Amino acid sequence: MGPGLANLSVRQLALLEKWLPGAEVERDHSWGLVQTTVLEMAYAGSLFIVKAGGDDDHHVERELHAHLNWLSPWTRLGRAPIMEHGDAAAKLLVTRYLPGELVLGSEHANAPATYREAGELLALLHAQTRITDDGYEKRENRKSLTWLDGAHRIASSTVHRLRAEIGSWPTPAALLVPTHGDWQPRNWLVHNGTVSIIDFGRAAMRPAYTDFTRLSVQDFRRDSQLESAFLDGYGADPRRTPAWHRTRVREAIGTAAWAYRVGDESFEAQGHRMIAEALASS
Repeated sequence: MGPGLANLSVRQLALLEKWLPGAEVERDHSWGLVQTTVLEMAYAGSLFIVKAGGDDDHHVERELHAHLNWLSPWTRLGRAPIMEHGDAAAKLLVTRYLPGELVLGSEHANAPATYREAGELLALLHAQTRITDDGYEKRENRKSLTWLDGAHRIASSTVHRLRAEIGSWPTPAALLVPTHGDWQPRNWLVHNGTVSIIDFGRAAMRPAYTDFTRLSVQDFRRDSQLESAFLDGYGADPRRTPAWHRTRVREAIGTAAWAYRVGDESFEAQGHRMIAEALASS
């Protein structure tokens, strides 16, 4: 069995052999903190990306749904990978390899032009459809309280304050659109000066402003020019709503608790900083 394939189930291996018989692993792109195995594979003179989820993985199913329903505005432009094969029950997805350099850690991560393009692409995703959901805010509050009920290193006094604040929030109906769920340079590629998008494992219907959370606490924070360029590309600022504060608090709780669970101490520290800053703005 080739490198990287050992994490795949018998069913996944059988499907992969059916779809790409004799394919060879070129590189293992797996992140390591989640159950998804990501492999770059060569078959019939072309490169493919294979994503295989573990027993408790939900990312591959969401990614399949995104490919089937929301990515055509990007794939028509060559700005997102095209799905070749997929099986939701087997938690297996195969896409065409999308060439490009990861923006994170590159010179493009500090270029306003990159963020302007990313804003334009996000606007295309969000514009496809929208629904009104009366229960969204209540569900998100319950998720945050569940994080606080679990294992984390958030101070007890802070937990008490967070619970009190969440309990005081209104729960109005929310307008939901297709969202990426992890919109940041880690999931952007640049090829020949053009930005493309990868990794749809957190894609779901949410308010548009939720796709601003990662950028707001990271890239926009370190350079306001990047924020201005992104908003110029996107065309508006959906964060201009009281719901944005509620999302900041929820995102902070989830970041700190999830990072503690998987042992990512630097991300956990970011989560604690996010909590402090969100509460300071209450």
